[in-house]
Amino acid sequence: MPATIQPAIIGATGYAGFELTRLLLRHPQMKKPVLFTREAHHGKTAQLDEVYPHISGNGGHPLEPLSWETLHKKGVNVVFLATPHEFSRGWVPEAMHQGLQVVDLSGAWRIGTPEYRSIYKFEDADAKVADQLTGQAVYGIPELHRDKLKDAALVANAGCYATSVILALAPLVRSGLIDLSFGAICDAKSGVSGAGKEPTQKTHFVEVAENLSAYSVFNHRHTGEILEQLGLTPEQLVFTPHLLPIPRGILSTIYVRLNSVMPPQAVESCLREFYAGSPWVRIFPHGKLPQIQYSLHTNYCDIGFTLAPDGRRVVMVSCLDNLMKGAAGQAVQNMNLMFGFDEQEGLK
Repeated sequence: MPATIQPAIIGATGYAGFELTRLLLRHPQMKKPVLFTREAHHGKTAQLDEVYPHISGNGGHPLEPLSWETLHKKGVNVVFLATPHEFSRGWVPEAMHQGLQVVDLSGAWRIGTPEYRSIYKFEDADAKVADQLTGQAVYGIPELHRDKLKDAALVANAGCYATSVILALAPLVRSGLIDLSFGAICDAKSGVSGAGKEPTQKTHFVEVAENLSAYSVFNHRHTGEILEQLGLTPEQLVFTPHLLPIPRGILSTIYVRLNSVMPPQAVESCLREFYAGSPWVRIFPHGKLPQIQYSLHTNYCDIGFTLAPDGRRVVMVSCLDNLMKGAAGQAVQNMNLMFGFDEQEGLK
C-alpha cells in the first residue's frame, strides 16, 4: 500500500531526532519526513546529510526553515518534536489550534499536575491554555495507555529513565504485591547520549571515559513521571541516575519487597500476564537478568528479576536503548497507535 501519512520532525539534528528520522524513512506507512530547523541558514538550504552522512543519497534530506505556511503546504499530518522543553511548551498550543497531531519527545507535557512548572521551570505565555493542554496530553507509554493513545492529539513521549522504571514496577504496583512501606529503590544507569547532543563539562570524553558518576540525586526530572504514573508518594521512591561511559543504553536495578511470601513463578506470571499482547516488552525467566547489549538498537524493554530465598525481597533489572524505547522508537510506537497501524510497524 502507498504511504499515506506525512510526518515532520523539528529537531532532527539531535541524537533522538536523527534516530527518529531513520525510523520514519523506513516506515512503510510514512512519506519521507519533512525536516524542520529552528535556526536560520542565510539563504543556504542545510542538509541533514551534512551532519549525519549515514543517510546520504535518496535525493538528500533538506532542513527546512520552520514556518506554519510550510507545514500546511507540505500537507503535514503529524509533527514530532525533538526540541527543548521550552520550545515545545510555547509551540504546541498553536499546533493544536491549527489541527496538527503532535508527538513531543521533550518533558513539556509529561506531568499532569501543576508541579510541572516547578520541575521544568516553565513560564507559560498563557497558563490557562497550557493547563488545558496538560490535561489533554496522553502520557506516551503504549503498554499503559494504549486505548487513550488511539484518540490522542498530543502525546507526551515518556522519559527514558522513567520508561525503564515504570515498565518494571507497574505490574507489581498495580497488582498490590509491593510493600509500599518499604518503597522502591531504583539505581539507574544511562549512556551519555541520554544527556543530549549539546556538550557540557560533565559529558566531555575526559570526564566520562573510565568513570561512573551519580547525578541529580533526589531531584532528577524523570522522578515526577515515575511517581505520577505509578501512583507513589515521594517517600515511597528513591531514584538515583548514573552516567555510564558508553554511548547508549539504560540499565535500571530496582529493589522492592513483597507484601507476602511468594514463589518466583507467581512473580513471573504477574509480569507476563500484565504484558500479554505487548510486543515490545520481553520478560526474562526468573534468575536470568537482562543486559544493555540485548536491547541496543531495538525498541524492546527487557525485564528480569531474582527473588531472594525469603520469598519477599525482589531485585528487578530493566534494560532499554535510551534512543529507541526511551525516545524515538517509543515515539513511533505511539504514532502507530494514533493512526491505527500495527504497533510494531517500522520498528522490526
